[in-house]
Order: sequence, then C-alpha cells, then structure tokens
Amino acid sequence: MAIQAVNFRIRALTSLVFVIVMLLGLLWNQWSFFVLISIIHFGCWYEYQKLLSKIDPVYQEISAFQKYGVMIAGWCIMMYCSKEGYATDDFSLHNAGLYGCIIFLFVLPVTEILYVRKPHLKNMGYSALGLIYISLSLGLLLNLRTFYPAPVLDTINKILVIMIVVSLWVNDTMAYLVGSLIGKTALSKISPRKTWEGTVGGIIFSVVTMGVIGYFLSSGFELQTVSQWMIVAAIASVTGTFGDLLQSKLKRAADVKDSGHIMPGHGGFLDRFDSLLFATPFIWLYIVMFAY
Repeated sequence: MAIQAVNFRIRALTSLVFVIVMLLGLLWNQWSFFVLISIIHFGCWYEYQKLLSKIDPVYQEISAFQKYGVMIAGWCIMMYCSKEGYATDDFSLHNAGLYGCIIFLFVLPVTEILYVRKPHLKNMGYSALGLIYISLSLGLLLNLRTFYPAPVLDTINKILVIMIVVSLWVNDTMAYLVGSLIGKTALSKISPRKTWEGTVGGIIFSVVTMGVIGYFLSSGFELQTVSQWMIVAAIASVTGTFGDLLQSKLKRAADVKDSGHIMPGHGGFLDRFDSLLFATPFIWLYIVMFAY
C-alpha cells in the first residue's frame, strides 16, 4: 500500500492543527480547556445521533426534547466529573453538573414514556450508550485536567492530558506511514485499509517517542516517570485502535464514509476523536489505580 502524497499531506496538516488546538485549549487555562471539550462534546453528539438515524430508522422517531435533552444531560455528566479546579467562590462546575444530572436523567425517561406515542426502549439504550461513549469519556478527560491540586501541581495535570493527546497523534500518524510503506496483512474486515504492520508500528513508535519525551520532561516531576509515559502511550495506542475500529463499524453500518466533514482528511468530530473517546477511560483507570 503506497503512500498517497496529497492525502497524507492533508491528514498530517489536519492532525497538526488538531494537536495545536488541543494544546492551546489545554495550556491557556482550565476554563479554555472546558470550552474546547464542550465544543467537542456537542459535535460528537450531533454526529452520533446522525449515524444512529441512518443505522436504525427507529431512532429518527425520538422527540426533539430527548434529542437535545440527552446532549445537555451528557454535558452535565461531563461537568460533574470535574474537580476543584473548576470552581470559584460562588460557583462549582461539579455541583452544577450534579444538579443538572439529577434533573435531566429523571425528566428525560419520564418525558419519553408520557409524551411519546410509541416509546422505544432501544432508543433510550442508544442514548445511554452515547452518554458513556462520549460524555463520560470527555468528563474523565476534564477530570484529569485538574486531577492534582492546583496551583502547585497544575503542570502535572497538563502533562497528563498532553501524554494522551500526543500518544494518540504519534500512533495515528506512524500507523498510517508504516502501514502505507510495508503493510500487507489486513487488521480487520471492519477497516480493510488498516494493517497489522501499521498498527504494531504505530504502537511501537508511540511508546518509544513518549519514552524519549518522558526522559527529558519527567526529571522535575516525581509523579511522571519514563515508564509511566510509555505505559500511557501503550494503553492509548492499543485502546485507541479499538476506538477507531468501533467508529469504522458504526460508519459501515450507517453506510457513510465519514461521520462529518469538519476536518479535511479526517471527516468529522467522531472521526477525529474516536480514539480519544475510547482510550481516555482506560488511561484514567490506570492513573487512578497505579499512578496516583
């Protein structure tokens, strides 16, 4: 599989813009990161519901209240996952999310049962999966942004998110390059263009790259050792690949090439953030259980 120069340049440029935007939102302050993650949240939800409508026509019957209400409910879940860094003297994002969750997660099912002519439990299930897949995942990423007490350890919080974003970027870029150069064995029927050679190459490059970065950056931060950088890279690369395959499965079921068209060479929000959505919960678990 040869490298398509034009396609690769578009993918590389879009990926670079993605990383720059993520890093700017992350490094400016915690509130800019919250705004960025909120935009990603609603973008992913819009495309998720559009895909479901193509996969299962029954989902087209959901009421407007449920369609937009579940997005806001998911946003509340995301806010609930935030920590003390998202609070002022008079306002707490965590508490606002808690109250919103109580309201929406009670009102939505009741409204569906009482006011929809033929309520479908399957539609509620689709919405529940979206809350886990999109809202909870982004909520856990928001949680990592203020994982340790600020301002003393705020740099550590930024590094936790950087580790995930850069690991996925290196894995995605190198998997494409290696697969294009030497890839011969298809990884899965779900995504025939992905190869075992590219997948393994992407993982190796990601782990090694993050190990090198960790070597130079971890000396001043006791909580991030070189091994932890490499473990996070490995978890991100492996689980991110499964996230990519899941998104490919959804698109194939919906019979579409891309979930959206906001990013040239990468499609929509779900196309760009599928790996991040799937990888974040596993990395969060690792950090909580072994690196806290």
